[in-house]
Amino acid sequence: MLNLEYTIEGGNFSDAGKASSDIKKTLKQLSIDYALIKRTVVAVYEAEVNVVAHARQGTLSVEINTRQIKIVVDDHGPGIEDIDKAMQAGYSTANARVREMGFGAGMGLPNIKKNTDELNISSQPGQGTRLEMIINLS
Repeated sequence: MLNLEYTIEGGNFSDAGKASSDIKKTLKQLSIDYALIKRTVVAVYEAEVNVVAHARQGTLSVEINTRQIKIVVDDHGPGIEDIDKAMQAGYSTANARVREMGFGAGMGLPNIKKNTDELNISSQPGQGTRLEMIINLS
């Protein structure tokens, strides 16, 4: 089993993607199937950008074993008022600054769901959000 841990700084768009890039490199070294690597990287990148765009800070942890890749993202942000609404393609609460940079199109959570085998979201408005994602290796 392999564990990886990353800290994500809210508002720091220049670092968005560093964790997903590192995870991609690690999965390649482990000879994981390319299609699974691609799905994992898309899900992780979308989660990273969500933390950067909406939260003050977050942590991203990855556990890789012979059966699955488990990714957990915890953020210290505003939380999600309505998870069902947030899962709708195109729905976004991103501010104008984030949108001007080309982010905040409302596809983050739908893309995460599409690229994972299991997605669990828990959120407390005013406190933060937790994403638990699983990608099966077989």
